[in-house]
Amino acid sequence: MQAPIIDDDLWQLIEPLLPEVKPRAKSDPGRPRVPDRAALDGILFVLKTGIRWNHLPIRLGFGSGATCWRRLNAWQKAGVWEQLHELLLDKLRAAGQIDLSHAAVDSSSVRAVGAGGKTGPNPTDRARPGSKPHLLVDANGIPIVAILTGANAADVTQLLRLVDEITPIRGVRGRPLQKPGIVYADRGYDSTRHRRALRERGIKPMIAKRRTEHGSGLGKYRWVVERTHSWLHRFRRLRIRFDRRADIHEAFLKLGCSLVCWNILRNTQLTF
Repeated sequence: MQAPIIDDDLWQLIEPLLPEVKPRAKSDPGRPRVPDRAALDGILFVLKTGIRWNHLPIRLGFGSGATCWRRLNAWQKAGVWEQLHELLLDKLRAAGQIDLSHAAVDSSSVRAVGAGGKTGPNPTDRARPGSKPHLLVDANGIPIVAILTGANAADVTQLLRLVDEITPIRGVRGRPLQKPGIVYADRGYDSTRHRRALRERGIKPMIAKRRTEHGSGLGKYRWVVERTHSWLHRFRRLRIRFDRRADIHEAFLKLGCSLVCWNILRNTQLTF
């Protein structure tokens, strides 16, 4: 199986974001440190294939699974993935790809093997432990915000949080983008209180109502968020949660969103 080696252009964006490594004392040389780029390749290999950490083949040159896990953990604590996502969103706006005239929100459920933080009984999976990633995407399906909760969390409880956690998107001169004009959502977000709260934020809610016939017409705007969920599920590590620690799975989720952004940006650049 070919390893998903990170390409040079993306590495040039990530490398300056990595925390500086203190030089090892000459009196304690120890083993040579696995290069950051090799460790990142190992992290991407786990994300792409869904392989367990302790099954990561050392012969591929990524270092051990424990080494890659420690590097992912350290970079998550340093906020590397958040910074990368924000940087790519800025570049996408500079390329004219961000459209916040309207946004769409939705969630998906994944099984959590071994439970852990931010898990709960999944009502769609016989109450087995699960987690639920919630997404807010722009009109083009670009992931703007990703949140992880337990699988038993109602979608509507995360609606305002998704909107409020949009970071300022720069990339061009002028005022940064930080809120959509309209939010589209399915019946799981039906709430008079949340509609009112969105209007108070200057956002028009377009939310399907419960106990009404299907065919609201919102599907032609909402399908982009379902497509983005399917893009993320191409990363097998995001289909089933193996990590008991929620922050590790959140690191994979944020990295997955960044890779989706990078693929869109790269395809945009290839068209010119």
